[in-house]
Amino acid sequence: MLFNSLNFLFFFPVVTALYYMIPHRFRWILLLASSYYFYMCWKVEYIVLILITTLITYFTGLGIGKAKEKKKKKKYLVFCICSNLLILLIFKYFNFFNNSFKEIFDYFNIFYNIPSFNLLLPVGISFYTFQSLSYSIDVYNGQKEPEKHFGIFAVYVAFFPQLVAGPIERSTKLLPQFYNKIEFKYSQVTDGLRQMAWGFFKKIVIADRLSLLVNQVYNNADSYTGVPLIIGTYFFSFQIYCDFSGYSDIAIGAAKVLGIDLSKNFKYPYFAKDINDFWRRWHITLSTWFRDYLYFPLGGNRVSAKKWCYNILIVFILSGLWHGASWTFIIWGTLHGFFIIVNFDTIIR
Repeated sequence: MLFNSLNFLFFFPVVTALYYMIPHRFRWILLLASSYYFYMCWKVEYIVLILITTLITYFTGLGIGKAKEKKKKKKYLVFCICSNLLILLIFKYFNFFNNSFKEIFDYFNIFYNIPSFNLLLPVGISFYTFQSLSYSIDVYNGQKEPEKHFGIFAVYVAFFPQLVAGPIERSTKLLPQFYNKIEFKYSQVTDGLRQMAWGFFKKIVIADRLSLLVNQVYNNADSYTGVPLIIGTYFFSFQIYCDFSGYSDIAIGAAKVLGIDLSKNFKYPYFAKDINDFWRRWHITLSTWFRDYLYFPLGGNRVSAKKWCYNILIVFILSGLWHGASWTFIIWGTLHGFFIIVNFDTIIR
């Protein structure tokens, strides 16, 4: 179900009305049922993947909490990370890597006959996988107590406003909010609706209109030269920003209507003073995820200059791969890593 669809136009008011009508203790049931319905509107079968991710992460979290020895805690964590990343690898990256290997082997006339999977990419799998991983790592690091209420934990993984395109929330912030007894507040609801309206404006009025011009140029690049290509590129910059940040605004506003506070995901990125500042403003929840769960564990900037360069490249190459299973995204991430290195600074402050 898209935010900018007639289905959502009917879905969200009904969920909101029921949310404030029913007692607080039953709201997690409504949110879980609504979130699963929201996701199954894309493809019913892929709800199984969310359930598997939820079950693995929930029970390994309990296992980490009960384990006395750090070695045993680590085994639970490694199992959780490997299991969730394996699902992500199969459904998002297997065909990409398989086809890439086939092209390499074919180039050297080496027989390679591993078939590709005929699978559709599950919507939002990168987002809810990373959100689940952050929970298990936080539990392992002692920053979060294991969640014992399976239903509420399932809501955390599948919460419909941010399920498809973020923001990527931390369990330390989002999970406790599902226990709060939220009362209807006119100002809170109107603020949320106002932010949703702004998001819809950016998505429908700006991004979708610009996409018509951008697609015309980019899909026929050989037919254009000079100024049209430059204009198309500038328009694409605003299209992708308004599309993604507009979607984030709708998600944050929808959650706010329900009394849930989601993290800010964009902060005027095109006003950034340099590439480092840009990544503090663009897709903030993803940047901070890679910072806290990959960059810092690798040593961050408390290492030699050579190792720091490796750390930056690893983070940005994986960030590019996270955005999409293609070499263009890997190259894009690599370039941003080099830009950071050349700038002689770090995105971490």
